[in-house]
Amino acid sequence: MSELLIPSPTGNTRIFAVVGDPVKQVKAPQLLNKVFTEEGVDAVMIAVHARPEQLATVIRGLQAMENFSGMLITIPYKFAAREFADKVSLAVQVSGSTNALRRNEQGVWEADNFDGTGFVLGMQRKGYELAGKRVVIAGGGGAGSSIAAALLQAGIDRLYLQEPDTVKAQALLARLDQHWPGRCEVAQPQHLRLVDVVINATPLGLSDEDPLPIDLADLSPGTLVADIIMQPVETRLLRVAQAAGHPVHPGSYMLSEQLGCYKKFFGI
Repeated sequence: MSELLIPSPTGNTRIFAVVGDPVKQVKAPQLLNKVFTEEGVDAVMIAVHARPEQLATVIRGLQAMENFSGMLITIPYKFAAREFADKVSLAVQVSGSTNALRRNEQGVWEADNFDGTGFVLGMQRKGYELAGKRVVIAGGGGAGSSIAAALLQAGIDRLYLQEPDTVKAQALLARLDQHWPGRCEVAQPQHLRLVDVVINATPLGLSDEDPLPIDLADLSPGTLVADIIMQPVETRLLRVAQAAGHPVHPGSYMLSEQLGCYKKFFGI
């Protein structure tokens, strides 16, 4: 890690953080510190492990630091972090979640969400055409809700949401329906045979002992199986899907594409 950091932080060094519980799996500090070093930016990003009962204390404490410029938010705080913003983007309004907060020049804390943008850009970078496609997405949490909105904005024909929390599912579908009426519904088992893409947007896969988040047995041949888990890069879901002959798309592409979004958002 040391070779990725600026030689010696000073009082002028801009500080950034990624906040979550846990944070062992996060890759943003390595990637962004490498960018800082290569581009000569006097900044550093650290991982901050915040327990739920201490989340407000941690975030308000970071925001109170005059040399603290912004933070990334990871699981499980993408919904909770919205309350620490004074101003939110359209992506945050629609998805209900945020994964990035910054202090602007007026001292106002702004929130945005680049999970969906990063995922869509990653798919497009690999040559996958999303317009007109039918998609099942497992998980209506922070990342899943952002990805759902971005997929609809990219022109998919139909979105089927697989989310066991019915209250969360209906709330997300209601928000999406305000912008893309009639194109979203709760996923049913028969939908797996009809779709072109299935996406795991749940934390299942962080451990190899986790159950598969999607029943691959019902997929049609050629259905693309995507995951947003970044560590491990090859999740059990992707291994099983590939063994069954399905094309796969790992979560690493989503983070790679978000780097440009983060640089612009944070003014790097």
